[in-house]
Amino acid sequence: MNDSVREAWGLLPDYLGQHVILSVSALLLGVAVSLPLGIAASRSRRFGTPLLAAVSVVQTIPGLALLALFYPLLLALSVLTQDLFGFSIRALGFLPALLALTLYAMLPILRNVVTALAGLDPAILMAAKGVGMTPRQSLFKVELPLAAPLVLAGIRTATVWVVGITTLSTPIGQTSLGNYIFTGLQIENWVFVLFGCVAAAALALVLDLLLAVAGSGLAMRSRGRLIAAGLGLVAVIAAALAPELAHPRPAHQGIVIGAKNFGEQYILSQLMASRLRQAGFSVSEKSDLGSTIAFRALTAGDIDAYVDYSGTLWGNILHRTDMPGRQAMLDQLAAALKKDHGIVSLGSLGFENAYIFAMRRDRAEALHIKSLADLAAHPDLRIGGDFEIFSRPEWRAVAAAYGLGAMKRRQYQPDFLYRAVMSGDADVVSAFSSDGRIARYGLVILEDPKAALPPYDAMLLVGPAHAQDAKFIAALKPLIGSISLTLMQQANLRVDRDQDKQTPAATAAWMDQRLPH
Repeated sequence: MNDSVREAWGLLPDYLGQHVILSVSALLLGVAVSLPLGIAASRSRRFGTPLLAAVSVVQTIPGLALLALFYPLLLALSVLTQDLFGFSIRALGFLPALLALTLYAMLPILRNVVTALAGLDPAILMAAKGVGMTPRQSLFKVELPLAAPLVLAGIRTATVWVVGITTLSTPIGQTSLGNYIFTGLQIENWVFVLFGCVAAAALALVLDLLLAVAGSGLAMRSRGRLIAAGLGLVAVIAAALAPELAHPRPAHQGIVIGAKNFGEQYILSQLMASRLRQAGFSVSEKSDLGSTIAFRALTAGDIDAYVDYSGTLWGNILHRTDMPGRQAMLDQLAAALKKDHGIVSLGSLGFENAYIFAMRRDRAEALHIKSLADLAAHPDLRIGGDFEIFSRPEWRAVAAAYGLGAMKRRQYQPDFLYRAVMSGDADVVSAFSSDGRIARYGLVILEDPKAALPPYDAMLLVGPAHAQDAKFIAALKPLIGSISLTLMQQANLRVDRDQDKQTPAATAAWMDQRLPH
């Protein structure tokens, strides 16, 4: 068994347990909300038509977008409750995912409830009324039992949808089987990707099969099938939750280290976690966070520390476009973060992970392109970027400085950018200076003669809760200024290379041996 498979199996109890808790909670809440709403909608077309339309509109919102939208909403609500009542709501992780998935579960359940009740034979309803049943008695003794098989079909559909979409909750800080998929895509660990997909599909299929048995039991009025389906569902859920129940998480999770959604961040978060554990702290990690979500999570206390980059903070958080110089930028960032957010910058780790633009060497030489300025003469070229770059102020500055606004843009998973430029699917790609694959693929870095791109020093940020914690800061302080660009490139390449690929945890341990304590 290779290291990737062994690591995937080791993570399965936690990932599967968290996935089941979230999926089942969303389904139960979806059923609890949809059944009464469906009954009310079947009784009143004036209420039912706009309700079904609204739920249908929610269903058209991409899953990842809906999940992400709940984070800023809950963050704003958390601030309000803190001001009014003295407590805050956890805006990262379980709660936003639960609310979004509940909305996704509602449409098939709600629609099937309305369809089932509206499709009942009027003669049966008249007969129930004729024997003296009240509307309530008719509903619970006649209508709902007859509608049950179709309602259960809607619940089956919702189950498959929710189990699948739960994998998208990873970027907002909720552990799930999606952790395999997002991490695997970023570091090209296809064992992880396959493991996550197979586990999620298997869970959905097993739950759907058991609900199908329950549906046939309702249709055939077979108590045995209903009992078997119920016991099967209990057994599956109990098996998934057994590790969680046997080793419950402490009420206080201890220190939470955040990480964005690429290999370097995974390595650095593992390195920071290791240093804190050595100092006696209980530590967990939340990975695959977007840039804005990671920063907001730090300010809200959902994570306690993470690494960000000076150019990103300068443009996205301070909304500055001027270039005062590397050290002045670091000093002004540290002061602004402390004053406005209570965040302490321990300083730069010692390397810069700058946005750069790169081309295949033979392509650049054939077109006589050496700098970003040369690209302006080739507006027909295709430029590839990650999911953030084209909406960031850095790209707007580059496009304005060099007249690149007309270039055809394509977006890729960050690790697919190199495959895109090497295959010719993109002519130019955005990349990162600390990525070891630039040298490995022999890419040409295009010069930036107008200095449109800011510096991107890796900064170690500590949230307000531990800004004055001497023990916490002492554990991380030796990392400041000690990680060279060469060392970071070597570490990134250990995770990204095709042969003898290392895990972020193993790479962090390798780095830890080479750094001061």
